[in-house]
Order: sequence, then C-alpha cells, then structure tokens
Amino acid sequence: MSILVVQIPPRDRIGADGAAAPARGGGEFSYVLSPDGLAVGSSGRCSAALLPRADTVLALLADADCSWLRITCPKAPAAKLRAALLGVLEESLLEEPEQVHLALAPKAAPGESAWVAAVHRPWLASQLAVLEGAGLLVERVLPAAWPDATQAHGHFSTVPGDDPQAALRLTWSDADGVAALRLQGSMARQLLARWQEQNARWTATPAAAAEAERWLGAPVQLLGDEERMLEAARSLWNLRQFDLAPQHRGMLALRDAWRQFRSPPWRPVRWGLVALAAVQIVGMNLNAWQLRAGLQQRRLAMEQTLRSAFPEMRAILDAPLQMEREMQTLRAAAGRPGEADFESLLSAAALAWPEGRPPLDGLRFEPGRLTLPAAGWSPAEIEAFRTQLRPGGWVVEAADGRLTLRPEGGA
Repeated sequence: MSILVVQIPPRDRIGADGAAAPARGGGEFSYVLSPDGLAVGSSGRCSAALLPRADTVLALLADADCSWLRITCPKAPAAKLRAALLGVLEESLLEEPEQVHLALAPKAAPGESAWVAAVHRPWLASQLAVLEGAGLLVERVLPAAWPDATQAHGHFSTVPGDDPQAALRLTWSDADGVAALRLQGSMARQLLARWQEQNARWTATPAAAAEAERWLGAPVQLLGDEERMLEAARSLWNLRQFDLAPQHRGMLALRDAWRQFRSPPWRPVRWGLVALAAVQIVGMNLNAWQLRAGLQQRRLAMEQTLRSAFPEMRAILDAPLQMEREMQTLRAAAGRPGEADFESLLSAAALAWPEGRPPLDGLRFEPGRLTLPAAGWSPAEIEAFRTQLRPGGWVVEAADGRLTLRPEGGA
C-alpha cells in the first residue's frame, strides 16, 4: 500500500516592513513516496500536476503553520462541535472565526482536556484545492510536530529557502505544546536548561546536525526531512475536520476497506475465499455433469422402452411424444376412448351431475374440452361439481354461465 506525503510550503508571513514575504517554492511541493509507510521509496520536488500517484495521499503542514491550544473538550453534537470550540476559544484566537480552521486531537473525549490545532483556513483550503485540482485525493492533513505526552522531542533544521549555513530553527514538542524558535536569540537558550531535564529525543536534518550539536553540546540523531514526513504519516492526527473534511467519505471508506482486505494480515482470508470459490465452481460443474448424465440415462431408457414396445419404429426424435401417439393409435384401433375423447369427458360430467338438475339443452365439444351450460347454477353447486371431479384428475372452469371440463394437464 503506497503512501504519498506532500509537504505544503510554509504560509507567507508579513515582514517587519509590512510587506508579504516572497512565495517559496514557486508553486512546487516537496514529497516523499513510500511503498509501505516505513521506508522511503522516492522523494523530490515538483508541481502538483507532476506528483506521483499512490494509494494514500497525505498533506503535511510546516511547523510554524499550526498553532496549539489546550481546552476542556465541550459536550456538543458533531454538527455543532465547531461552533462550540469557537465559543470556548473566542478570547484566545487572534483572527476572525471564519479565518480559523480548528481540529481536535485524536480520541478527544467530551469533558476532558484536549489539544486543538488552529490553522489559517483560507490558506489551507487553497492549498488543498491545488492538490485536489491535480487529481490527488488528500485523505489527511498532518502537523509536522504535535504535543506529545509520551516523549519530548527537539528537532533542528534549516529555515526553508535560507542558506544551509544560516542560523538554525528548533522545533520543540512535549506535553505542554509545540514551540518553533530560531536559535539566534536568547529565548531558546533560556529554555534549554528546562528542556534538558526531560528525557528528550534530539534529532536534526543532515545539513543542520553539526551546528545543532555545537549549540546543544550533545550528539543528535540524524532525521532527514523524508523520514520526518513518514513519522508524521504514522501519527493519528488528521486536521481535515468539520468544513474541510473530505466530501467523498463513502469512497474513502470503500478504499480503506479494500486496502485493509489487500493487507498481509488478510492474506489467509483471501486465499480462503479463492479456495471457496474454486470449490463452488468445481462442485457446480460436477453437479451439472451428474444431472446431464442422469438425463441422458433417462433418455436412453425411454428410447429403449419405445423400441422394445414398437420394434417397427425406425427413427426416434422425441420418445415421449412418439410413444403417446402410438398409444393413441393402439387405443383407437381397440375402440377404447382416451381421456381427451368425448365419451370420457361426458361420463365424468354425468358422474358428478348435481341431483335435481334437468337434462342438458346443448353442449359443445372440442378435443380435450367439454363445455356445458350452467345458467342458474348456484356457487355451491359449481364448487361441489368441481370438488367431486378433482380426485379423478379433471379440471372444471366456470365462466359466463358455462362450465368447461378438461383433463388435468390438458390445454
């Protein structure tokens, strides 16, 4: 299951002179493509239209593009949760509510302390629109660093677009939040003593490692931008919430289910389904073969019976029909009426004729059908007539003051 993590360029900031900083990257995105979310397959930088395709696409924000606020999670239904968060954070936000996008921490429970990520909404929406306009279905938006109560983490890197030999930037994250600082000032040095009291994990990009070790006075672990992007991809964070949540949740759910089905833990299930389908196909073919063989045996038995009963018959095309015709011929030659003959139909009608009914004024006979007038018959008499003839294999139909008598199975 391939994973593509796209680094969204840092948001432009207003400089000290009041002018916007020049856009970085020229509309290009850094990315890392991994076959399994653990190892780096390929990486690079290109426009959105040239980004590689993958099963899962994630977007990553820069360290300074996400602010962190701790609140007591309000008790509100999902449809009103964003409004409730804005109400709780009203005095903490520096921008108008419609300019801020909020996202709750994973597994945040109502009534308990939780972290809320705040991002500039129009900027984030425009970045997602660029990616999705290029045909990339962004499933999650990730922070590069987040408050972590399990282990404090300090990461050194160079400022994007600056000379690698320039002053470094430190991103610190622990249970109290996230801080992104440049190391020229004294604030980072003042906080360092408190940070070193924790069992922190110190990492740095290869370009920043030597300078970071001199500033820290201790070795650091190398952590390239690509590996850090994959670390963020393995987190549970997802900033695509509320009005920025994907509108294609059904497709995502179906795709997630398909990816899970294709994962290694489900391999025995897949093999089992394949084996079951193979057994079903073999069983259906075997059953069909047995049915064909049984029909063929019955057909041969009927032909053998016909040949033994009528040796003079040469060609056999339809054994049941030919035997019925031969039997009718023999019966006619012997002077015995058949079920569809007039004598048999009239005898059956006479046996069930209601008492008190006068003789018939007329009747009509067609081969296999005898029609009798029934004007003035009550429903009880018609039903009694039908009931009495049914055990003998006769069918009585009543319509328009007439009764039609025919053998069961006849037309």
